[in-house]
Amino acid sequence: MKQISIPAGKKVYFASDNHLGAPTMELSRPREKKFVAWLDEIKHDAAAIFLLGDLFDFWMEYKTVVPKGFTRTLGKLAEISDSGIPIIYFVGNHDLWMNGYFEEELNIPVFHKPQQYKLNDTSFFIGHGDGLGPGDIGYKRMKKVFTSPVSKWFYRWLHPDWGVRLAQYFSVKNKMISGDEDVHFLGEDKEWLVSYAKRKLETQHYDHFIFGHRHLPLEIDLNGKSKYTNLGDWISYYTYAVFDGTELSLVKYEA
Repeated sequence: MKQISIPAGKKVYFASDNHLGAPTMELSRPREKKFVAWLDEIKHDAAAIFLLGDLFDFWMEYKTVVPKGFTRTLGKLAEISDSGIPIIYFVGNHDLWMNGYFEEELNIPVFHKPQQYKLNDTSFFIGHGDGLGPGDIGYKRMKKVFTSPVSKWFYRWLHPDWGVRLAQYFSVKNKMISGDEDVHFLGEDKEWLVSYAKRKLETQHYDHFIFGHRHLPLEIDLNGKSKYTNLGDWISYYTYAVFDGTELSLVKYEA
């Protein structure tokens, strides 16, 4: 379990699901500026920042090419990372194809699976959340196909102008962005990430489970000693979580 110590007066921040670039670069620009303003505010007391995936609506790294745009976000992340504040990134289902750029250019570690952290004396299980828990067999199969080395090798043979444009088209059509059937609370018994967290607790205790992906700000008590938090998004809710070393809170950002 990775350890992060939080100095007095400092906090740890968590955010996810910005989907920058959706539905177009121009329409997502105000959301990007709002997110950058938030980063600029929290850098003054951040001990660490966790970004839990889908920062971009599509991200594909070719050998020498990355998608155009997002200059404000990447510049602010570089500034914060260069200042010595650790930023930890978890890939989501829209940015599965990260492959070294964040690590090499921004000094930001990138994880493709959930990780366990201890912040001071509090334990956390952290991940994007896609493909976890029961059900959603179709997506799990699709993810295996998309993340296979063979699929990535074939896709890279497309010229970036075609590859990025094609992926952006299908990404915007994703029901998590263009529709709302999956962004309603299903009830605790039907929330698959809640079920996943409860099963994990059968073998090991965690004080907090933090996920993104569902686009809903949620706080659910699991067993009286552990809590599940979903971070919401930066499309409709502009919510994030903050841990002050003792308490975890879900907060709405007001610019």
